[in-house]
Formats: sequence, C-alpha cells, structure tokens
Amino acid sequence: MGIKDIARALGVSTGTVDRALHAKPGINPMTRTRVLRMAESLGYRPNLAARHLKSRKVLRITVNLPREIALFWDSLREGIREAATPFAPALEVEFASYPRLGEGDVAAFERALASGTNGFIVAPGDPVALRPHIRTAAQRGVPVVCVVTDAPDTQRLTSVSADPYTVGAVAGEFLTRCLPGGGEVGFFTGWLATQDHADKLRGFEQSLAHDGHKLRVAGVVEAHDDEREGHRRALALLEAHPDLKGIYVSTVNSLPVLRAAEELGRLSTLTIVTTDLFPDLVGWIRRGAVAATVYQRPISQGRLALQALYQFLVDGTCPPPKLHVVPILVMRSNLELFLERLPADAEAPAGEPGVVRT
Repeated sequence: MGIKDIARALGVSTGTVDRALHAKPGINPMTRTRVLRMAESLGYRPNLAARHLKSRKVLRITVNLPREIALFWDSLREGIREAATPFAPALEVEFASYPRLGEGDVAAFERALASGTNGFIVAPGDPVALRPHIRTAAQRGVPVVCVVTDAPDTQRLTSVSADPYTVGAVAGEFLTRCLPGGGEVGFFTGWLATQDHADKLRGFEQSLAHDGHKLRVAGVVEAHDDEREGHRRALALLEAHPDLKGIYVSTVNSLPVLRAAEELGRLSTLTIVTTDLFPDLVGWIRRGAVAATVYQRPISQGRLALQALYQFLVDGTCPPPKLHVVPILVMRSNLELFLERLPADAEAPAGEPGVVRT
C-alpha cells in the first residue's frame, strides 16, 4: 500500500495524505486523523529507501564484529548486507573486524567514532570496557545497536539476539528428555564474563533443576572461542569424566569438542547439543553425532539490527530496548527441510512471527 491507495480510499489528494503522514502544516486535524487511521487499516509502511534517496543525504553505518569464529559472524554480516542493499547508495556500510570477541572491539569503536560514523552495530565482548565509549557516542547523537551479545545498563539504542537464557534453557530441557536416567554433563562456553554467555549457563542450569537435578553439570569450560583451546579442554574434560552422558556447546565453537570426542571414541556414548548451523556441522548432525543444534538465526539478527538502526536514523523511530529472534531446535529429522527453508527464514521481516520485542 502507498500514499495513492490511501488517497483513493478517502477521496482526498495525495498531497493531503503526504502532509498528514509527515506532520506537515496546512491540514485539518480531523482530516489528519482520518488519514492516519486509514493508513493503519491498510497496513501502510513508509518506503524509507525512496524517502532517503530523495534527501540525497548519505548515511554511514559502521559494523564492528569479530573474525573468529567466521562460520557464525560471516552469516551475521550477510544479513546486514542484505538488509542494507535496498538503501544504497544513500547508505554506506563499513565493516571492521578484530580477532575475536572481546579482543580489539574498543579500539575499533574509537576509530570509527573519530571518523564521523552515523551509527554502530557492535557485538560487545567486554561491555564494561565499552560502556564509556557507548556513552560518548550517545552524547554525540550516534546510536549503537548491539547484536548477539548485549551491553546492558548503557545508552545503546537496542540489542538484537536470540534470548540467551532461553537458548540455554532449550538445550537443557532437550538433554533432560534425552537422558532421563540422569548423570553428568559438560557445558562449553566462550567467556562467562560476557553477560550473554553467563545467561546461557543460567538458563541451562535452571532447566536441569526443573528435572530434579537428575543431570548434573560436571564441568563448565571457557574455551574463549579458540579452536585449539576448545579441543584441549574438551579432551581434558572427557578424560576426567569417563561416565559423562552429555555435552552442551553454547557457542559456535563446537567442532573442536566433537573432534575430541571422536578421537577418544566417545561419540556413541554422548548426547551432544551444539549451537547454530553451518556447513561443517551438517555432516555431524546427519550421522547422529550431534543430537540437536540450537540455531540462533544470525542472518535474521543482522537484518533486524540494520533495519532498527536505519529506521532510527531516517525516521527517528525508536525500537524496543530488546529485539529477540526465536531460536530453532534443528535435529537430523528436520535438518533437510530446514536447510531448504533457511533462505526464506533469513528474509523474514521484523514484523513477522519469530521476532519478539521486549
């Protein structure tokens, strides 16, 4: 629906509709109310791309994300690029990267802020260290959107993620159903100092508690998104706990854990839950080595982050404090169907089911 459709439905001119929608002077308040109600009933949404192209003002958004682990972060970048394409050339997106989560993000933020960017999409690895820089950005009128990880108690515009507590709780509930006899399980994460990683552990432990603690966490391993460290620590945990029943890897750094279990001949005795979906993981799911993976929909997260930031910069539309995508549990039984639907899922707009605004 466009302005012409609203004008036709009301029997008024397109100029009248334009003035009403954009709060311009020279329109009767009652007429404006009629236009706004009709626009809402017809599902009208402004064409932000066309509007911004007319203004000829170029916006520059800086995206600061880690390089490691590329399997996840590259998908997120893909979502951002897809969402930005309709707004080119009025929108420029600059991608900057640093080694891994929490290593170099502050320096990258400082450089972009000094260069005069109009907005940020970032993944805070150390929210405490980033807090004063987000405050400075807000004071300069430069909005910051956090994606995947959050910087709570800062002046960021919004955060976009799969709710980490829910992600951990889903994994925990799945393991309790797969292992009704109880026993010990291992939990692998990146940094517990990162709020989102700590929230996943909290959700995971709460799910185990609801089942009467039949499953117990034998070890919490921080692998710092480093493949060699993840492999080494997985070997150590498996050797120290020969009766371990299950493992939950709460970050995308699951391949080193799987390889360690395979080297020790333990795959057949472990129920393993991983995080996200990427080409190298598909084979492990197909042969049953991975019982399920909790897909956090990084492409959708990237799209939502770009859309929220762009709408704020162009229209002043303030998004909810948090935008949560709903995580999806992928198993061997639904893997092929889900792989077919993955592109469509990535293109789901913010208003469709699967996005929770809080």
